[in-house]
Order: sequence, then C-alpha cells, then structure tokens
Amino acid sequence: MNDLFTEVAKNATYVLSFFAIIIALFVAALFLEKAAQKKNGINEPIFSTRKVAMIGMFSAIAMVLHLFDFPLPFAPGFYKLDFSELPILIGTFAFGPSAGVMMEFIKILLKLCIKGTSTAFVGDLANFVIGCSFVLPASVIYTFHKNKKSAVLGCVIGTLCMTVFGTAFNAIYLLPAFATMFHMPMEDLLAMGSAINPLVTEGSIVSFVIACVAPLNLIKGASVSLITLLVYKPLSPIIKTGHRK
Repeated sequence: MNDLFTEVAKNATYVLSFFAIIIALFVAALFLEKAAQKKNGINEPIFSTRKVAMIGMFSAIAMVLHLFDFPLPFAPGFYKLDFSELPILIGTFAFGPSAGVMMEFIKILLKLCIKGTSTAFVGDLANFVIGCSFVLPASVIYTFHKNKKSAVLGCVIGTLCMTVFGTAFNAIYLLPAFATMFHMPMEDLLAMGSAINPLVTEGSIVSFVIACVAPLNLIKGASVSLITLLVYKPLSPIIKTGHRK
C-alpha cells in the first residue's frame, strides 16, 4: 500500500487527469440514464442502498477475474485477455450506465490496492477507458429499450466500439506511453509483435494494433456478450430483487 501511495505522489498530475476522465464518463452516463428514465416514464433514484451494495459485489468479482488474465498466441505477452467485463456488463444491464462506470472504477481501485501498478497507472487507465467503451454503449442502448433485441444490439455495438476505440487508443496513446515509460525504442516494441504474429509488418504500428490488439478486443467483447446474453435473463430476477423490473 505504501508503494501505491508513493506512486500516486510521483504521478500526481497523471492521477488527477485519470480522475477527471472518470468523473466525465460518470457524468455522461448519469445524464444518459436520466434521459432514458424520462423517456420510459420511470421515476426512481439512480442509486439505492441495495444497489450500491450490489455494485460493490459485482466490482469485487470483476477485480478477481481481472487478476486471472492470460496471454493469447497472436499478441505479445504484455497483452492479456481477462473476463472482468462479464460481471460488469451483467451489473450494468441490471443497474444502468452510471453503475457500469462505477464498477469499472472500483475494479481498478481494488486491483491497485491489492496488486499495485507496474505501469505508473497507464495500463490501469487503459483498462478503465477501454472497459467503459464497451459497457457504456451496450448499457445505454439497453437502458432506452429494455428488450432482447436491444440487448443484442447493445452488445454488438459495445463490442465494435471497444474494438475500434481500443485499437486506436493503443496506437495513438498506449504504445507510445509504454515505449517512453520503459525507455524502449518503438521499433523494439513493435518487433515483439512481428516476432509472434506474421501479420505484423516490421516497424508498422498500424499492422501491429490491427493484428494483435483488434482481435483481442473482438474476442473479449464477443465472448463476454455471448455469456451475458445467455445468463442475464435467468439472473435478472435475483439481481433486481427490491428494484423495479
């Protein structure tokens, strides 16, 4: 924990920027959720005591799943797949977009408290914003029209958003940030991709993210979406006990 506080103090400006992004996404989610409630004629508080408790539980499950990540054969070892978005997407469908942003944030906060950061918060910010790029579009679409068709459409749009945003975010921000952080020439970082994936052109960041990052996000989004669509309906009555169905 002391190491975490030291890292926070050392990167105070970056951490403040991180919190600014979190607040901006939460406010946007809250606004969209209020708009959906108004459209559907619902008049109930966004948060309740039980809802907050459920958000905490889903966040804890997500954090545990986040720790059990694993590499894939077509990407360098620093890219890993985890299924932490599964409980978050289920919880977001049940409790709304603002709950989704909260769960993504609490998941990262719990992970930092338990494991710390090995990337000076860069990887943690990436996990948060890329996770939000998936659960927010999916939950917003479902919140406005709560039916199976909207759930499927939301999952498809969420997966596409995460794939496109995650790929672009890696090319524009994440890979350059890692290269700077680890004092590694970008060419050496990209060579790790071309060494493991024949579709990566040597020295090309575009082919790197298309061949390594895009498939990872696509696999994650598709698998999480499929499982959510299969289990959400039978779980929904249990999750929502005490809430408006």
